[in-house]
Amino acid sequence: MFSKLAVKNVGRSFRDYGVYFLTVAFGVCLFYVFNALETQSVIRYLAQHPRSNIVEAIQQLIGVLSVFVWVVLAFLILYASGFLVRRRARELGTYLMLGMERRQVALLLLAETAVTALLALAVGLGLGVVLSQALSLFTAGLFAVPMTFFAFSVSLPALGKTAAAFAAIFLLVMVYHAFALSRRKLIDLLRARRVNQELKVRSLGVSVVLFLLGCALLAVAYAMLLTRGLLRVDTLFWVMLGLGSLGTLLFFRGLSGFLLRLCQSSKTLYYKNLNMFILRQFNAAINTTYRSMTVICLMLLLAIGITATSVGLNNTVTQMADRTVPQDVELSVWPEEEGGIIDLPALLAERGFNPDQQCSRWITFPMYRDENGRPCMLQADYDAYGAAWGEEKAGAFVTDWGVRLVPQETEGLSASRWYFLADYAGAAQEAEDAFLEAVNDLTDTGGYSYTTRLSTWMDLMGTKVLVLFIGLYLGVVFLVASAAVLALQQLSQAADSAQRYRVLSQLGVSQRMRGRSVDIQVFLAFFLPLALALVHAVVGMTAANAVIAEVGKVDAAASSAVTALLLVAVYGGYFLATCWGSRRILRSQI
Repeated sequence: MFSKLAVKNVGRSFRDYGVYFLTVAFGVCLFYVFNALETQSVIRYLAQHPRSNIVEAIQQLIGVLSVFVWVVLAFLILYASGFLVRRRARELGTYLMLGMERRQVALLLLAETAVTALLALAVGLGLGVVLSQALSLFTAGLFAVPMTFFAFSVSLPALGKTAAAFAAIFLLVMVYHAFALSRRKLIDLLRARRVNQELKVRSLGVSVVLFLLGCALLAVAYAMLLTRGLLRVDTLFWVMLGLGSLGTLLFFRGLSGFLLRLCQSSKTLYYKNLNMFILRQFNAAINTTYRSMTVICLMLLLAIGITATSVGLNNTVTQMADRTVPQDVELSVWPEEEGGIIDLPALLAERGFNPDQQCSRWITFPMYRDENGRPCMLQADYDAYGAAWGEEKAGAFVTDWGVRLVPQETEGLSASRWYFLADYAGAAQEAEDAFLEAVNDLTDTGGYSYTTRLSTWMDLMGTKVLVLFIGLYLGVVFLVASAAVLALQQLSQAADSAQRYRVLSQLGVSQRMRGRSVDIQVFLAFFLPLALALVHAVVGMTAANAVIAEVGKVDAAASSAVTALLLVAVYGGYFLATCWGSRRILRSQI
């Protein structure tokens, strides 16, 4: 009996509040995808490099972030579950009126939660496996990873971790349901839908002042950000964040007090179709939700900013690799005694790396030190460097190390170290392996250091992967949380407004006009905080790009495209689902 009723109730709730199921399933999917990184082709490619330890760092950091994401998803699912229980308060009260004990009603809720959890886990994990492979293909193309590293696979550890995480969340949901039901009186359950939303009339003058004050605080915060930049984290930095947050709150608080009055000043607009009804409905809603709108706006700012920055940094990191190591190999060896001579090509050839065979071009030269300790380089060696790799790279070498060029060797100069610079010929990985083997233990010298373009590129590529995955992870989580809260609020408002729409139907208002009014209210609720968040994001990204431009060019096109795609897919998807769900709720109750 319980099982049949639970399944029936879950099906009905899914039809009316599919946003809840969508949120849970998408949370499962997201949690699996970013905990199954070992299946990603780019991670496999990075792991095969002998000197790369970035893979372990990525997995550890994702594991730490998963705890934060779990907390966010737990609060989100608890909020959504509480919303569903509140909407079904009259139904639960009816069960009690018919003779069911509170313990039995609690068990019914537990059964419904278990059915929802199993369905969401199944759908979410299935979607997660598919999305994980799609993300693997996307990142493989983004980082030019050979397709030989791509293989369809399922991460059993990620499956277990995801199932355990969401089992814990739904255990909390069950406890919450039981606790909430035990504290509600029967009369409160039966009268839950009769509690009307109060239309608060706020002082027009005070509202205008608060709105203008909010705009002024935002302008001050924007000016501080653009003039000070992002990197100065001091007391004024936190003051700037506080002004921005307070300005956002006052913006929505003030808007809630004069938006209706502003629209009423235009008679043509106010009395057209159902605009009067729509505006009063939305004004009543924003009067009570301006705080949550502020939080949602700031969360959308985080989602947009984190996603755009993480994608835009890819091009910058690649440029950093080219600037850091202009040659395939840079080996520096210093002799045991100052002024000693080291034949690096011969030394490397003895150890299995022959520059004449395995390098397309190479040079070796000493670096001197004058009586003041400043590094010096012969003009002839500098000219050879420029002839091989270009004047720009030779000049950068001299500038970065503060080298003084001298026309010829003199008695006041002594060779402090010897350099070997080269580019590989043929297969870079084979030459890299031979070089690493040759310099594995240069015990015949006083000391040495080396850098290779491939190893540096692998490390920077790992940084790119880390930034991209974390950015997408957090960005999508904040985006889902914002959209889900908005969707649940609008569905709740639709259920509360059923009686008003019933009156409109009795007055002869067509179903098409009623549906259009619902869509407009949902549109305003979704895109008003998004519009302000986009303004915040433009200012924030301007400041971020100024910092990034110091080390490389920002890939603005890619970051804008990926961010827009996520907004359309996730935020737009929730918007459409909310419009559909709100219309269905009203149709079922009219």
